[in-house]
Amino acid sequence: MARIDCVGNRIRAVLAATVLSAAFAGAAVPANAASPQQGKRLALLYCSKCHSIDKVSPSPLSIAPPFRTLHERYPIDTLQEALAEGIITGHPSMPEFRFERDQIDDLLAYLKTLEQPAR
Repeated sequence: MARIDCVGNRIRAVLAATVLSAAFAGAAVPANAASPQQGKRLALLYCSKCHSIDKVSPSPLSIAPPFRTLHERYPIDTLQEALAEGIITGHPSMPEFRFERDQIDDLLAYLKTLEQPAR
């Protein structure tokens, strides 16, 4: 009986260690962390026909501001609500866009990378 209790304690200890390591691993990188790379893909797909989405190119549509200058006009985080509800106050020929929460986080994360000077 003592041997069974010893084995049972070892199994519980291993299970506890596994659960704790999984919990800490999940805490280190949240599952819903914003992805600048995904944000760039969204910008390329939805915005690059009019806006420059990099650090050096001019916008294809001259009245569309380059994304690298948006932070000079607005704090990037304030764009979150507009992206969720639909941006309709952009340049006159801009279509209305609505993004999902994770897409917004990704796009904002990408826009923040453009605030850094080009190398």
